Amino acid sequence: MQESKILGIIPARWGSTRFPGKPLHCIAGKPLIQHVWEQAQKSNLLEKLIIATDDERIRGTAENFGAIVYMTSGNHISGTDRIAEVVNKESDCTHVLNIQGDEPMIDPLLIDQLCKKLKDNHNISMITAALEINDDLDVANPNIVKTIIDKHNNAIYFSRSLIPYKTSESPAAPCYRHKGIYGYTKEFLLKFVRWDPSPLELSERLEQLRALENGEKIHVIITDDDSMGVDTPEQAELVENLILQN
Repeated sequence: MQESKILGIIPARWGSTRFPGKPLHCIAGKPLIQHVWEQAQKSNLLEKLIIATDDERIRGTAENFGAIVYMTSGNHISGTDRIAEVVNKESDCTHVLNIQGDEPMIDPLLIDQLCKKLKDNHNISMITAALEINDDLDVANPNIVKTIIDKHNNAIYFSRSLIPYKTSESPAAPCYRHKGIYGYTKEFLLKFVRWDPSPLELSERLEQLRALENGEKIHVIITDDDSMGVDTPEQAELVENLILQN
């Protein structure tokens, strides 16, 4: 059996409806993408870390702070398609971690947890992470993706809506906030990107639903990493304050 080799990829694009140029937005003296790269570099289990982009501005900045950069096609509709292009060029990798380029405070221990679970469990094709939600405002917020899981820690569903629905008679059933980090076997990732976008995926605008609609399982690690992602300039300011405080 081939020895596991896990590749970490940070997809980064310039165009963003809510926040154009987000990867190079300066936070606490560094571009956002550099914070993500530095956190991921602290992982002990990633064999290699790559930034995947189609933008020369991002490429130049990333190479200046020491990152390995792969230039990809500009036709990709998602970060998953972008990382699949890179993986096709990395013949010896067995697993891939998709690290979101807008998570500047991502915990390297969470990255290693996901890597270890993938390496130790050959029946897991796709993995992600989530943390329990205890704030009613978060539960009601459509910008916060929720998930519910079964007894084996596999995702039952992901939604922008409240799940599960609470009745006065129902026992406590936890709702989890999905963290946008994914791990895959190389084989599964290359299969996933060949599938057409699925109806639930298009309805919720959640790409991971494509796997569930095709009958695949997504294993979920429960984490206490509540680090904030950056979707808007306002969130960038909040994250900068947190970084400066730390």
